[in-house]
Amino acid sequence: MNIAFADRLQRLPPYLFARLEELTSKKRAEGIDIIDFGIGDPDLPTPEPIIKVLQEAVTLQENHTYSSSSGELYMRQAVADFYKKRFDVDLDPDKEVCITLGSKEALANVCKAFVNAGEKVISPDPAYPVYANGAAVLSDAVPVKVPLLAEEGFLLDVERCPNDAKMLFLNYPNNPTGATCDVDYLRGVIEWCNDNEVIFCYDNAYSEMCFDGYLAPSALEAGRELIEFGSLSKTFNMTGYRIGYAVGDERLIAGLKKCKSQIDSGAPKFIQKAAAYALGMYEGRRLPKVISDNMAIYGKRRNVLVRGLRELGFDVPMPKATFYVWFDCGMDSMKFTEKMLQKGIVFTPGVGFGEAGEGFVRVALTRPLERIEEALHRMSE
Repeated sequence: MNIAFADRLQRLPPYLFARLEELTSKKRAEGIDIIDFGIGDPDLPTPEPIIKVLQEAVTLQENHTYSSSSGELYMRQAVADFYKKRFDVDLDPDKEVCITLGSKEALANVCKAFVNAGEKVISPDPAYPVYANGAAVLSDAVPVKVPLLAEEGFLLDVERCPNDAKMLFLNYPNNPTGATCDVDYLRGVIEWCNDNEVIFCYDNAYSEMCFDGYLAPSALEAGRELIEFGSLSKTFNMTGYRIGYAVGDERLIAGLKKCKSQIDSGAPKFIQKAAAYALGMYEGRRLPKVISDNMAIYGKRRNVLVRGLRELGFDVPMPKATFYVWFDCGMDSMKFTEKMLQKGIVFTPGVGFGEAGEGFVRVALTRPLERIEEALHRMSE
């Protein structure tokens, strides 16, 4: 029997991180000490109070039954309370909040819910690959990549976007560039989307990972006809928990819920208990101590890495958010990455995030200071 991938699967490009893992595994097998700054997976632990809530919740049989694909009410209420305290945005937990399995699945499912085959989906370039691939391509849509330019602060210029698209994905604080935006910028994007009847999907997964007094906004502070995605993965070092949320226009939330109802049965209740407790740590707009303490650690790492790279001759901007450092490596990004791998250093080539990322590399601040210093020493050789 001939078994072939579906056309939509064959249209997917190779997943860059899988290739990096293959090369890295080979170097480890050769006995090389690897310092891995590749995938953005926090090395800091989940805060102890959250773990204790999880431990208690997992002992209760009531938390071992199916949840709803839209999430438990207490978790949806926790998200609504978080948005009120952090962004001064009012949300109806029944109609304007949906709990997701992290934000990745929701980004893909929202496209399935609203985009028809052959319709255009706008994705920034460089960007998180899920927008163009997991969302657009796997929905039989047509991804249209619009470049983010360094001279424009890596902010998407909507005037360069096709006005006949069905959906637009945007992400600030930005992965991979670390770029940030303000409410006025988001207001302009929302106005353009409304004028052209383009569904605005705002990926706000890094909103809480900010430095130097900067606090990232929610797109809902600028308008309500959109859907916004968030995650506890990076905020509370809970990547493996797979818990996040979508909020916004009740029509968009309803479509996402309908799609999810055919695909998943919701996040485990004991994880939702822990996540609701985590969001409850917020008392106002300021970050809770557990998050600000983590960001202080990432901030020190950022400072050491940026300073060290600058001393090596690279022009490196100081990011105000995320835990990524993005810089021009001065050559083909994959060749630079392979060159670093010879020294046991794993960076992510910018081309993996899109053609406009060529010539750049991304470094995740997910290793201790001494390993960052060791990597800089190896680079100086």
